[in-house]
Amino acid sequence: MKIVFATGNKHKLEEINEISKGSGIEFILPQNDFNPVENGRTFEENSLIKAKAAYSGMMTLADDSGLCVEALNGAPGLYSARYAGSQDEKINKILEELKPHKNRKAKFVCVMTLLDEKGEILYVSKGECHGRIAQKRSGKNGFGYDPVFIVGDGDLTMADMPEEEKNKISHRAIALKNIISKIACHI
Repeated sequence: MKIVFATGNKHKLEEINEISKGSGIEFILPQNDFNPVENGRTFEENSLIKAKAAYSGMMTLADDSGLCVEALNGAPGLYSARYAGSQDEKINKILEELKPHKNRKAKFVCVMTLLDEKGEILYVSKGECHGRIAQKRSGKNGFGYDPVFIVGDGDLTMADMPEEEKNKISHRAIALKNIISKIACHI
């Protein structure tokens, strides 16, 4: 079964397909250049905006995700992808803003919206992965903020973990597992 995954990020598509391996589902990119205006006020709203923008008569899945840092009042949150210019600049900005703070608690949040073949909302799922922000970057795997996000009470950043391990515990994996079980009920 093929489902459109509302993203232009090929790495995110690869990650989704890796997490869903063995489910009988293959996620594919939208047909056209995908760059909707994400002007929602919540992860849920942005996820729905993306799903509707990618919908073309096939079942469609969209996610909106971000890093929420407690000491920064939840920032970058919805603006994680637009927090600064390059990914290096985004990470540097967070590390700089956290310098005066002892509290480094953070969480990754992912909200997924699944539309059926008629474009109606079939299911919405939310996944969270809790941890804290490291003092400095570590690791070579993953993407985005993975090099500074330490999972749980451990010592490893998401970028230190093998992809298989990350794909079992990530915010995206948690949300996607719920979606896959819902798709199985829908078929």
